[in-house]
Amino acid sequence: MSFSDIMYPFEWLVAWIMYLWHGALTAIGLPEANGWTWTLSIVGLVVVMRAALIPLFVKQIHASRKMQLIQPEMAKIQAKYKGKNDPESRQKMTEETMALYKDSGTNPFASCLPILAQSPFFFGLFRVLNSLDEIGAGAKEGIGPITQQVAAQAESSTIFGAQLSDQFMGSETLTVKIVTVVLIILMSATTFTTQYQLMRKNMPASALEGQFAQQQKIMLYLFPIIFAVSGVYFPIGVLIYWFTTNLWTMCQQFYVIRRMPAPGSAAEKAMQERRRKAGKPIDTPEEIRERKHDAEMAEELAAKGVISGQRQQPTSKKRAKKKKK
Repeated sequence: MSFSDIMYPFEWLVAWIMYLWHGALTAIGLPEANGWTWTLSIVGLVVVMRAALIPLFVKQIHASRKMQLIQPEMAKIQAKYKGKNDPESRQKMTEETMALYKDSGTNPFASCLPILAQSPFFFGLFRVLNSLDEIGAGAKEGIGPITQQVAAQAESSTIFGAQLSDQFMGSETLTVKIVTVVLIILMSATTFTTQYQLMRKNMPASALEGQFAQQQKIMLYLFPIIFAVSGVYFPIGVLIYWFTTNLWTMCQQFYVIRRMPAPGSAAEKAMQERRRKAGKPIDTPEEIRERKHDAEMAEELAAKGVISGQRQQPTSKKRAKKKKK
């Protein structure tokens, strides 16, 4: 089975979602052949995909909380092998770290799951957009509802004078290059902002040290660079998809950090302070459930011998006074 055979179902699904969104947008009065109608169809594709990935995002949050729970044990392993740079010590440190991940059921790369889940549809969109000119010219069969007529219409539509299938590399049009560069900058900026607010606002101080923190810092700067370098090879339509999904991630993460911050993080302290000023209760039912879930995870890991004991949950001054009484 070839790569094209594997990708065709994703191409077919991407084509149908875009086509249905295009039909819905046309039905409410947007011009059928306008580039912005097709652009909003790509945005609609992102909305459908990201809404479907919300359960995976929830699992990602829980995996992140588990990573925070095992940080004290991670620190012990790192302290044990501190200053030991010989191959044998490095190997033992890696083995103990991997064993800790396995015993706790934790995946240090869980933050990449939404990106990995989107990848087939991302490449599906890439292949659909790259095929528009050939399908429109009749040199290639259509994909799902993207017939020769529909492909020709989509191919000829423009935004700011650039076609959705245009790329920075190979284009001699200044307009195309400007639109591409602006989208790449927006992509990189949203990626950096998302990762930055996660590290600076939604992690307790203990989680900002050690190997896990180093991985997060590398991702903070690595992903925007990857997007900037690879973006020049992607069609404008794909860049629109990428920027839109990054924007969704940033807003989704902002909501989670503001409403359901990690225990012990700067975001939790800021939330409690906002509530004190507004005269509202410190804890909401949703947060109580989250704390209960964290406590259950801690108890489970402690029972397995993965961590030395249940983590002490952060306690507000208000609750502390009640305990004293």
